[in-house]
Amino acid sequence: MDQVTPAPFSSADFRARFAVQPDAHAGDDYGDHRFNPGHPRLNQGMALRNAAVLIPVVDHEGDATVLLTKRAEKLRSHSGQVAFPGGTIDPTDPSPEAAALRETFEEIGLGRDRIEIIGRMPDYVAGSGYRIAPVLGIVLPGFQLTLNADEVDAAFEVPLRFLMDPANHKRDSRMWNDLEWFFYDMPYGERRIWGVTAGIIRTLYERLYA
Repeated sequence: MDQVTPAPFSSADFRARFAVQPDAHAGDDYGDHRFNPGHPRLNQGMALRNAAVLIPVVDHEGDATVLLTKRAEKLRSHSGQVAFPGGTIDPTDPSPEAAALRETFEEIGLGRDRIEIIGRMPDYVAGSGYRIAPVLGIVLPGFQLTLNADEVDAAFEVPLRFLMDPANHKRDSRMWNDLEWFFYDMPYGERRIWGVTAGIIRTLYERLYA
């Protein structure tokens, strides 16, 4: 029997692309420094804090989406920004995958029974001082979210097709202590996907779709 080729930008295609990628390892080098080589913001002498995020690819048959959140405006850091569900890895978390699942449930009420973890991308080092483990998950649709108002103002889905199109990856910058800081910006309707979140999406594109 002939093997059926998965539809482009379906969850099956996403899974197949990831399956042929090399495993994440310590030699991989992804992060804000790739867009800002030599920038003094990256050399603060502080130990990196470990964090994990879930990249939730929702299985809508032919056209998968990615579930994103808008951080609460009242948060002290990165308030109002678009983000993946996730956060700091606690000492009680047995793995980055476990941390990503725990944070996802705490933030938006999406249970691990609807998420199939398929692997992990190389760590992404953020200029804000975090080493982030991006965990990849396929999400069964039909879920009901319960947003934690202390952390999240909204949750929404963006087509994987849109996020993996390099035409939507704009380069932008802002000033930091009189020096220019570069990042990716991916406007989607009224939502602005930028900074670390856009950097992780760009990394995903480079590894799986470029």
